[in-house]
Amino acid sequence: MSATRLDSIREMLAQKPNDSFLTYALANEYRNTGDLPMAIQTYQQLFENNPDYVAAYYQCGQAHEKAGDLDAAAAVYDAGISVARRIGDAHALSELQAVRDILG
Repeated sequence: MSATRLDSIREMLAQKPNDSFLTYALANEYRNTGDLPMAIQTYQQLFENNPDYVAAYYQCGQAHEKAGDLDAAAAVYDAGISVARRIGDAHALSELQAVRDILG
């Protein structure tokens, strides 16, 4: 099922290459299938194209944590906290701050 989902998302993204939601969905699917390097790379592409896509910072940080790179996770959470503050997203800010506090 996961390969089919990946293929479906890739096909949709080929039709709409600048669609932030589809890029986010692709990164999440890579993460869900355990392909953490591709997940992280795809989240980074999303940040380059849409740095205000605040939900991706949490998910990207989680991928870094699963990959064992806690410094990278902390950096991503910190960047997401800055974005959440700037755009006024209190919910994302509280979630990002909570995981950052746990990480230390």
